[in-house]
Amino acid sequence: MTTNTTAQPTTGHDTAATGAGPAQRSGHLLGAADIRRIAADAGIKPTKKFGQNFVIDPGTVRKIVHESGVSHGDTVLEVGPGLGSLTLALLEAGTDVTAIEIDPALVQRLPGTVAAFMPDASDRLHVINHDALTVMPDDAPRLRDAERITLVANLPYNVATPIILTLLERFPRLDRFTVMVQKEVADRLAAGPGSKIYGTPSVKLAWYGHAERSALIGRNVFWPAPNVDSALVTFTRYPEGQLATPQDGGPSRDRVFALVDAAFGQRRKTLHAALKHHVPQEAFTAAGIDPTRRGETLTIDEFARLAAACERTPTGSQEASA
Repeated sequence: MTTNTTAQPTTGHDTAATGAGPAQRSGHLLGAADIRRIAADAGIKPTKKFGQNFVIDPGTVRKIVHESGVSHGDTVLEVGPGLGSLTLALLEAGTDVTAIEIDPALVQRLPGTVAAFMPDASDRLHVINHDALTVMPDDAPRLRDAERITLVANLPYNVATPIILTLLERFPRLDRFTVMVQKEVADRLAAGPGSKIYGTPSVKLAWYGHAERSALIGRNVFWPAPNVDSALVTFTRYPEGQLATPQDGGPSRDRVFALVDAAFGQRRKTLHAALKHHVPQEAFTAAGIDPTRRGETLTIDEFARLAAACERTPTGSQEASA
């Protein structure tokens, strides 16, 4: 992919005065001045529509890469690369990056930025103009054919959770991620049963693996600065890919997630009331789950056990298919 405008790296001082040549500038990460200049040259302004807040601090993107644990030769998926701050840090680590970007202007600009700031890494960047919520494996052949994928991204805050869950569903070889999201979202993704912030995202992510909230990120590392705090979430997928599979005799993901949605759709109600159209009394008994509990007290294992009990209960199967 080509671009008509080539970004020139800056280092915060006059390279001509210091005698720094192209080889010495190779590998330079983007700072605040670089980001604003590249955006101005390309006529790009951050938009709320795409949830764009560009990282302007090299230390922050290096921290994200360090937290992710990616290294030379790893296949990395980046969603929303923006102007390339994190992209360059990932390429600096020697990874092969597939970047999915919804904004055509940014898609057009990114290869030129990498060519200017890190020319030796240009052949390791693959940019796809697509919505991450609709992308399929065939849209990204390098991801489809990879043995394992790591997602490393500064995700658009307004759609971070659906992007994560969609990618985990569609890319079975996506086995870990480190993403920067709104702090409240990070807390919810990593929350456990009984917490006030434990909800549908917490349970559904736990179906696939284990998540933890890690480093906090200050607002001043973004342009424009968001009105919310940010944090990193790290995730490791279960070796078998998910909590249980139909082939192993467990319930289907769709069955489990339907119960999760129903339970948290009326979280103040007991399971008996919230799931009355989904779970017969016999299934609660068979699963060993007290129907007077509320959904926010159940682990993903208990939701799966209840779903499995429904599948073994004729009345439960009939109600679920009605």
